[in-house]
Amino acid sequence: MSSKVSKPANNKPTVLHKGPSVWYAAPALVLFGIFAIIPLIGVVVLSFMNWDGLGAVTFNSIGNWTRMLTDPLVLNGLRLTIILTIVSWAVQTPICILLGVFMAGKQKYRAFLSVFYFIPLLFSSTAVAIAFKNLLDPQFGIGKAFGVDWLAHNWLGDPNTALWVLIMVVSWCFIPLHSLLYQGAVRQIPQNLYEAAMIDGAGPMRQFFSITLPQIKYTFATDSTLMIVGSLTYFDLVYVMTQGGPGNATRILPLDMYLKGFKSYDMGGASVVGVIILAMGIIISLLLNKLSGSDKMESQMEGV
Repeated sequence: MSSKVSKPANNKPTVLHKGPSVWYAAPALVLFGIFAIIPLIGVVVLSFMNWDGLGAVTFNSIGNWTRMLTDPLVLNGLRLTIILTIVSWAVQTPICILLGVFMAGKQKYRAFLSVFYFIPLLFSSTAVAIAFKNLLDPQFGIGKAFGVDWLAHNWLGDPNTALWVLIMVVSWCFIPLHSLLYQGAVRQIPQNLYEAAMIDGAGPMRQFFSITLPQIKYTFATDSTLMIVGSLTYFDLVYVMTQGGPGNATRILPLDMYLKGFKSYDMGGASVVGVIILAMGIIISLLLNKLSGSDKMESQMEGV
């Protein structure tokens, strides 16, 4: 007894019904909600409460916000955070671009130097902070050891130099990571663009400004976002090196949030500072994406 399989009259393939693709992202969304959204909502709610971390939680309306927005320590921390963010971005970005372009090249000695450049990325922030704190110590640091008077200056104990030393150390730590991003971006640039430029007589400098920089503009926007938002969350390195001192010369917002919450037991005020940091990060990220046009997601390979 034979059986026949009927085929559709129009000979079109049968398409199986597929469920919403959002279900594939459901596990990640659930984890993101548990570890990000719910704690964020908790911090926002706590910013309107009085709590010392142990006792009863009482409603304080906008009292914490009014107090924090007029607190000289918070305003000073905001100023220092802005300075740290802008200066560290201005220092790191050109160095990272140049190192990324170099490491994407084909020089024989490039591999050795690339490994050398990545050494800071292998150390933890705490280890780096302890090392630099000892190296810059005026009593037994590197300046005293080699008899260099200007290097034996109390860099971390001087309110005029402490913040700039922190910016230098922060840049030293994170330049390798951002250079790696630019290296990957440069390697994605089609080589025929450079070959055509060489035929037209363009030198290395002209190729860099006319081909390389325009082709990595979206990487520039992404890396700048990571760099700037990351600058808003520095804590461990600053805490180990200066603990906000001398005085309040390096008491940036993340450190101020920690000191308010776990030293002064003012969880409501610390939550206000945390929400301010979050708002700054979101606003800066949106502005960078809007100004760079990376939200349009045009392909830079079109027409190549």
